[in-house]
Amino acid sequence: MAPNAEPATAAGPLTAFREADSEALAEAFSRLVGTFWTDGVLNDPASAREAVPDLLVAWDDADAAHRGYLAIALGLLVEAEYPVLGGPVATAVRRGLASFLDEVRGTTAVTPLTLALLYLLSHFPDERARVRSAFSGVPLDPDDRTRLDRGLTRLDHLDPDLGRAWPSPFDWDIDEQERDFDRAWIRTLTPEQITATWDDDTRTLWATAGAKALWSVANGMPTPVVDQNPYWSARHEPAGTADSATFARHESALRCTSCRSALTFQDRGARCQGCATFYPVAPGGILDLSRRERSGAGVSDAAEDIEADVLQNAAVMSTVGQHYEVGLRPAFLRVMGQNWDGGITPAIEDAYIADRLRTAAAARTDAPVLDLAAGAGRWTWVVADAVGADRVIALDLNDAMLHWLRGRLPHVAAVRASALELPVADSSLTAVNCWNALQAMPDAAQVIAEIGRCLRPGGTLTLMTFRWADDPVYRYFQRSHIFPARPEGYLLFEPQEIRSWLAAAGLSVVEESGPGTFVFLTAKREG
Repeated sequence: MAPNAEPATAAGPLTAFREADSEALAEAFSRLVGTFWTDGVLNDPASAREAVPDLLVAWDDADAAHRGYLAIALGLLVEAEYPVLGGPVATAVRRGLASFLDEVRGTTAVTPLTLALLYLLSHFPDERARVRSAFSGVPLDPDDRTRLDRGLTRLDHLDPDLGRAWPSPFDWDIDEQERDFDRAWIRTLTPEQITATWDDDTRTLWATAGAKALWSVANGMPTPVVDQNPYWSARHEPAGTADSATFARHESALRCTSCRSALTFQDRGARCQGCATFYPVAPGGILDLSRRERSGAGVSDAAEDIEADVLQNAAVMSTVGQHYEVGLRPAFLRVMGQNWDGGITPAIEDAYIADRLRTAAAARTDAPVLDLAAGAGRWTWVVADAVGADRVIALDLNDAMLHWLRGRLPHVAAVRASALELPVADSSLTAVNCWNALQAMPDAAQVIAEIGRCLRPGGTLTLMTFRWADDPVYRYFQRSHIFPARPEGYLLFEPQEIRSWLAAAGLSVVEESGPGTFVFLTAKREG
């Protein structure tokens, strides 16, 4: 709090909140929360603690809609003390625990208020038994129940369960081989790293629960979305090898990462015609054009080590793509796009990509189409169907994802490389698809610059990503999704940022749309 500033009180904002009708309620909630809290931090901890009793009194005579917002507000105040559990604010909120649990008991149908209480009560692991007992008869979906259980769980340093929490533990139905795989990498972490990873997992689960609850109290219960694309019914085989022809058909586009020279393709890999660097084709038929391990004389010992590692972990890696496509990606879409009502379906995404790339490919039939950050191949399937599998290069930096992709799309050339340094010649691509990926890049502006460099004049970019929500609380939940690759939390965009990067890369926006916080965009390379 600023020196000599008056302490914030709940009186005015709370009165306005209590008197707000349904149309004014969301705005009154934002003003109330903003009095004590800004982007996950308490403006003045003492004032926040002193306001809690008034919030609990307001709970007693509030209707379900007001109670839903109050539960979220209290959860935000408690969460702001984390990683401290049982701090002064949490202690003050705990005095209302009996009322919250009474609200939960006897619930026969999950409502927005139920979801708001799930978010709030998951912050009290010391009350695990009471909270779980209250929810025992509530017909929660498995993902919600396991999020609640995980929030109520204390870290076990002797056998920490890390990295398999989001979007919910239910989404990670792993076997013992996968659990042993996890234990192996967890053993390499220091106690401090284990604690930090646990805390990040916890914050991310709270963020999903909070985003779902906030949307629900404002709009009603979420609507499930079913993906009926043929990708799911296609037979999935272990990824096989790829012969030289798979990559040689793209020799006009693929280039050496080190010196940008052309490549000569052979069954075990590709050799640079300029610097003689050799790039191996790893088991599973993935051409590794990353800067990992290289040898000018041939396949190096390091490359053989890669082969051994891939074979050893193949069974584990083959499941990662399934987890990603079935659980992680749809959940990310719901949170970041505010897509809890299912307004954007997979079929809508498919049609957007296919319509625009089909037109682009028909206009230029002599150059490949790049699916950038292809992941496990769900949208590579759409790109291949639109333009032909033999024209597609699927590029990602994650071996496990590409292994899954190759299991369903064996005729697509799969390349391991960085989006920040595309192994592609200037002006050599007909189109680039970058779908639900830009927000995961360490330097989005550089990625767009690379896309602009590689597209031919008139070439097309199809892109889907997300913008920041207008509401500061929902924006906090977006940012609080913290994964190992993004320890600072996910960094989304303002639309003007993306437009400025496109202009700098020589790309002009043809169309831009998107409900909620989606950004759907088509751009063309200027001539």
